Amino acid sequence: MVFGILTAVAACPAIIGTTEAVRQGQQQNAREEHRGRKSNLTINLPKRNAYSKQFDGAMVVLKDNKLYIDTEHSRLGANLAHPFSGYYLPVPWIGEKWKKQGFKNGEGMVTTISDDPPFLNWVYLDRNTHEVKYGIRVEAEPHHVGPWDCTPIDRRLTFEGWEGFIIVQEDEDSDLWALYFDRDDDGLRSEGRVGTRDKRMLEVEVSRKEKRRTKLTSDEERIDRIRDQMEKEKEQAQAELEVTPIAPAEEKSSSQGTNAHSATDIEIEIERKPETET
Repeated sequence: MVFGILTAVAACPAIIGTTEAVRQGQQQNAREEHRGRKSNLTINLPKRNAYSKQFDGAMVVLKDNKLYIDTEHSRLGANLAHPFSGYYLPVPWIGEKWKKQGFKNGEGMVTTISDDPPFLNWVYLDRNTHEVKYGIRVEAEPHHVGPWDCTPIDRRLTFEGWEGFIIVQEDEDSDLWALYFDRDDDGLRSEGRVGTRDKRMLEVEVSRKEKRRTKLTSDEERIDRIRDQMEKEKEQAQAELEVTPIAPAEEKSSSQGTNAHSATDIEIEIERKPETET
């Protein structure tokens, strides 16, 4: 009895440590869940000035493979541009390289380019002009596709670990402002970029804004969870089938009502489960 108590006491630190590790892992997963949720982008000026009223809270929209700022003066409306609606996603061809370079998550970013159908494009930085653009993989791959991330508290957007976003007035008549990133931290002046031209430029902060939750959004998330759970159950059942021992020939008749029967039940259960949910 004494040895049992001593063993239990000795095991307590290990149990507590394991429980704490699990709890921290769950908290980390909850904190990172936002990365896979579709979010809009808005901008704000770091310091209030004459342009603050026009731009603070303005939405980032997509048009002609570029990201623009939608203001009441820009002639970019719901019928002319698609609101940015994106999330972080691992980049298969370069993500591991970013992690080796010390970037925490090493992820790219994608956005829908239409509501129906909701096609996805990669968001990237043009290697020549440093404009923020979007396109399919063959368009994005030759350029800088990340890593994209955000600040831990306010979730302001970052590129290559820092904030260097600038908006440039590309067309004064239509008051059209496009989003750039000052990758060389030189005011976009090197190699004949837009900073050397007579254009209005403003430093901005870009923030992720959670999309409004509609009934459709909620239903889609529930369906995704159901599908994930069904897939896990199917994999678990398959694993159980693979490890079930095969009874010897002489015991086959006596085992029909036990292991063989339960395996058949599992197979029937799998067959009856729908592959998709509508």
